[in-house]
Amino acid sequence: MIYLTDTGKDRLPPGQRFRHLLSQPGIIQMPGAYNGLAARQAAKAGFEALYLSGAAMSASMGLADLGIITIDEVCFFIRQVARASGLPVLVDGDTGYGEALNAMHMVRSFEDAGAAAVHIEDQILPKKCGHLNDKKLAGPQEMVAKVHAAHRARRDLVIIARTDAAASEGLDGAVARARL
Repeated sequence: MIYLTDTGKDRLPPGQRFRHLLSQPGIIQMPGAYNGLAARQAAKAGFEALYLSGAAMSASMGLADLGIITIDEVCFFIRQVARASGLPVLVDGDTGYGEALNAMHMVRSFEDAGAAAVHIEDQILPKKCGHLNDKKLAGPQEMVAKVHAAHRARRDLVIIARTDAAASEGLDGAVARARL
């Protein structure tokens, strides 16, 4: 119930708090937390940020990680984790839930739910969990357009582009996509 009893000591928006962590030297340790209890435990253990995995959310619902949970369902998890911990939360945004307009809607919804950051991958639907083979990728320019649209929609959320191109396009192809 951190959001009900918070003393207000840190009123910066979640995205700004996440950017501050990114500006510090070293690696940000962000354990996965897919519910309020795990989020509270991570906060009490001293972690400064959390990761909300699409695979964990899907598995907790008895589903495979194939991009079939909805934006509203993910927002339910975001609210739990952010409220219970008071920490910045990086959320797996899968493919952005469709094309550019869908990604814009996702960004605003996640931000309203309390997310600090989101990563969007370059797969097309139906997507596969990142470690599986035979993923189908969006064209590089399609992905650039989606990331730019997500960036335009954000108010404070940190947007992270992610590529799954290494398996199909090699490391050079993945690096080229990342540079775009």
